[in-house]
Amino acid sequence: MHALIVDDNAKNAQVLKMLLSDEGWTYTIVTQVGLLESVMNEIGSVDLVFLDLEMPGANGYEVLRWLRTDARFAHVPVVANTVHVSEINTVYGQGFQGFIAKPVDPDRFPSQLARIMNGEPVWEAT
Repeated sequence: MHALIVDDNAKNAQVLKMLLSDEGWTYTIVTQVGLLESVMNEIGSVDLVFLDLEMPGANGYEVLRWLRTDARFAHVPVVANTVHVSEINTVYGQGFQGFIAKPVDPDRFPSQLARIMNGEPVWEAT
């Protein structure tokens, strides 16, 4: 399984990297939204996207809309991963498949990941 992590904060991306690695996943980290298209063309298959909402150059809502125009990402679950817990209702209405607040809880993450991959909703602001 391979995850795409889109987050301008390298430390936050590293947390997800470690948690995904513990679950046997591979990952690609994109810290600059402007590089996302070229990275997408290089990485091949993606099973899950973790997307920050607030980044320089584009917000997570714009990135989600752009991802959905690419047939390779049409059915890939996209999970908002942000400190902005007040955005949970907006995220839901914009078509994300989940919400996991930062900081990610390492004890809960394996269950959250499993639920997402089973098609179950994960909307956790705490």
